[in-house]
Amino acid sequence: MSDSSIRIATTEMHTGGEAVRIVESGYPRLEGRTILDKRRQAREHFDRYRRLIMFEPRGHYDMYGVIPVEPDLPEADMAVLFIHNEGYSTMCGHAVIALGRYAVDRGIVPAVEPVTIVRIQCPCGLVTAHVEVRDGRAGAVSFVSVPAFAAALDATVTVPGFGPVTLDIGYGGAFYAFLPAERLGLTLEARAGQLVEAADAVSAAVKAQMTIEHPLEPDLGFLYGTILTDGGDGRHRPTTNVCVFADREVDRSPTGSGVTARVALMQARGDLALGETRRFRSITGSEFTGAIEALTDLAGRPAVTARVAGKAHYSGSAVFTVEADDPFPDGFLVR
Repeated sequence: MSDSSIRIATTEMHTGGEAVRIVESGYPRLEGRTILDKRRQAREHFDRYRRLIMFEPRGHYDMYGVIPVEPDLPEADMAVLFIHNEGYSTMCGHAVIALGRYAVDRGIVPAVEPVTIVRIQCPCGLVTAHVEVRDGRAGAVSFVSVPAFAAALDATVTVPGFGPVTLDIGYGGAFYAFLPAERLGLTLEARAGQLVEAADAVSAAVKAQMTIEHPLEPDLGFLYGTILTDGGDGRHRPTTNVCVFADREVDRSPTGSGVTARVALMQARGDLALGETRRFRSITGSEFTGAIEALTDLAGRPAVTARVAGKAHYSGSAVFTVEADDPFPDGFLVR
């Protein structure tokens, strides 16, 4: 495809302030037996399209997007890949919340009041969104994700500039390192740049010193980011966290897959029981709730299925093109 023929149409949404750019047309059709095959094909053969709509001047460093693909699970209503500044994530809760509303409003799934079920195949597996519907219009969304588990509790890594640091590793469709910011001598009121530097240093240390493995699928076995918390548990007041993922990208939402993983870690420590709901807040002040839906296992490992809830909003639509003499057809990043 020549640059001048590129025309990618999107719907723009945000969940708690975190962008969700949903591709509607113009992206090459991805082939593959499974969604992970399609993810590999996108990464290896069509990555310029990700850069085009994520990078400047059409996007920005912290942009986030969704590429719909054909599902390979017969029970799925839709299937998606998630894209960001570094590549392709395996799960994204804030995007699932947006996609639940989008699927109902676009008629991908017929609206049923008071709750419409939307089954979304993600690279990590099937995620079920529960969309509140009133007068035919979609509203708040909760989702039940794949089994989440505590991969490591009280692990210690040596972080340059900080020394030995104790942290947990949780999986909620993606793997994250978790620790209170105070262990790094910070509070969540610190400058964003300080939080990014610290969280990125932790991620680098974990990747270098720990082995991250998914019990079933090797493609899912990698650390996605680090989540710094205020040390709270969300019981009596919201607990704030900041997620730094991919290539130092900062999530403006409370991070749906991160909340899923935090719920699993809380349960593993005996701090959260069935029937309890906790509140999680982001740096923008937006909130998700998280609760244990059920106790389960994953390949013999104790796990939970968690329900996370939030709300997404539309922010516009766009059509992205490239002129023949554009010096930046693949985009760029300045940061």
